[in-house]
Amino acid sequence: MADMRLIVAGAGGRMGRALVRVIAETPGAVLVGALEAPTSDLIGRDAGTLAGLPANGVALSGDLWAMSAEADGILDFTVPAATIANVAIAAERGIVHVIGTTGLSASDDAVIKSVTKRAIVVQSGNMSLGVNLLAALVKQVARALDQDFDIEILEMHHKAKVDAPSGTAYLLGKAAAAGRNVDLEARSVRARDGHTGPRTPGDIGFATLRGGTVTGDHTVIFAGPYERIELSHKAEDRMIFARGALKAAMWAHGRSPGHYTMADVLGLSDT
Repeated sequence: MADMRLIVAGAGGRMGRALVRVIAETPGAVLVGALEAPTSDLIGRDAGTLAGLPANGVALSGDLWAMSAEADGILDFTVPAATIANVAIAAERGIVHVIGTTGLSASDDAVIKSVTKRAIVVQSGNMSLGVNLLAALVKQVARALDQDFDIEILEMHHKAKVDAPSGTAYLLGKAAAAGRNVDLEARSVRARDGHTGPRTPGDIGFATLRGGTVTGDHTVIFAGPYERIELSHKAEDRMIFARGALKAAMWAHGRSPGHYTMADVLGLSDT
């Protein structure tokens, strides 16, 4: 089978450089495009050297339409506005679009899903194997325990992260809500300050910490009468997200159009 020809969006950023490295070390994958904002100072730089590798001859460019002509997929960990701009081009080209961007609004998600009758999209708030296994466990535990067990989700990331709660925390919250068969938006509590009164039974709480260089720590707490269950995941290197995204792209290559998640990639969608 021919190598899967991939574009990395945001190739000059930390995740973008990790994606360039993981493509370089993976048989069956080849980098054919490196996308950056047209105004970036990195335009024209070699994607390999930026990622700490030997030069690979792929220069950073702001023209996705041109570079996608010979591509099979795009790995997109950027910002919401950039991802939404990329969605239409990826769909028009008929290439796999792996979306790891967080901070997307409900209207952004609607735009993404609107193209999936003709496009292949794999979207997840976290691409790591461990986190998606954790989400499956959270769903099972939430299903097994009643509202006597309060659900709280605690997350911590590095000080440069701009969205909160994290996409991973939201992913875990959705898993808990699915287990309880409730609407997360209706039952989530994103902040507490001042005289809040007692906790409402059945709510799913989120707490956010930011500081230092933390790659990503997440804990889901089920706090019941006189006992507590805690399920945790600690990310030690962003390469776990890059490897998961590449796995998702190669899994999706050649599949029917649709909106997929990492649960589908890992065979966990029925958990």
